[in-house]
Amino acid sequence: MYPTERNEARRSLAALLREARTTHVLAIRPQLARWGFKDMPRDGVFAISTIRDLEITAGDLGRKMGVSKQAVSQLLDSLVLRGYVERSVDTIDRRRTKLRLTRRGARVASVCREAVDQIEQRLVERVGARCVEHTRAALSALIELAAELESATPLSMAR
Repeated sequence: MYPTERNEARRSLAALLREARTTHVLAIRPQLARWGFKDMPRDGVFAISTIRDLEITAGDLGRKMGVSKQAVSQLLDSLVLRGYVERSVDTIDRRRTKLRLTRRGARVASVCREAVDQIEQRLVERVGARCVEHTRAALSALIELAAELESATPLSMAR
């Protein structure tokens, strides 16, 4: 169990978000193991969930994850080798690599979604649906702020 600080109002959102992410990891990993997906790389769940939710290229995935082209390429190599993801060349722009989940990858995405839904239901039971929706709105606004900051950052300073 992780220690918690009584006065969360004094802690930064960044620190709270970092710690809250652990909840999903603790919920998802045992479910993946239970269904035989013990070989999932550390950031594989995020990648698979993103590929499931968006029509995305390898470069876009790297940007979304905030990692280098080399890091996302290594992760994708691992996911392809383990049968979770397929890569294909974009027929319109041959420089781009399109990503698609395999049947195995789609099953992992489903297991992850179920685990996340269970955590969200438990959260609703603790703080109420209205609070969860306000949190979702606040996090969405934070993501929009990131996009604004990213577009205002000179290219020489970006990642």
